Amino acid sequence: MSENKTGIDKGLIRDLADILNETDLTEIEVEQDDLRIRVSRAGTPQYVQAPIAAPSFAPAAAAPAAAPAVQDNKNAVTAPMVGTVYMASAPGARAFIEVGAMVKEGQTLLIIEAMKTMNQIPAPRAGKVTEILINDAQPVEYGQPLVVIE
Repeated sequence: MSENKTGIDKGLIRDLADILNETDLTEIEVEQDDLRIRVSRAGTPQYVQAPIAAPSFAPAAAAPAAAPAVQDNKNAVTAPMVGTVYMASAPGARAFIEVGAMVKEGQTLLIIEAMKTMNQIPAPRAGKVTEILINDAQPVEYGQPLVVIE
């Protein structure tokens, strides 16, 4: 593997880019010693020199900020996986839910695509949808609040 004068392994970056293409991911990040490399389809690769005290699984860039009250809301349904969220079963189809809708326990709220697999996300309880915190075709992280059901 080739390294330039700064010690960054270009072969590793190429391998990560290949993994993005093969798996249809939008972003991938690795840490090796004191070097963190993140490759993203949304922009250019970022290189960050940072001392690593312990393994970190937090994303390098801050996720879009939701209202702090929502982050702690016990009624928020969170993402059970990393992927891309879809609000309807097909492009142009009616959304599964909308603000103000009453949902039943087990009813599909949305779909998260992960590794080319469509995963239906069911309502954990019956109630009224008071907030939808994500947009259609938006990437989501594990544990990210998606919908508030009260």
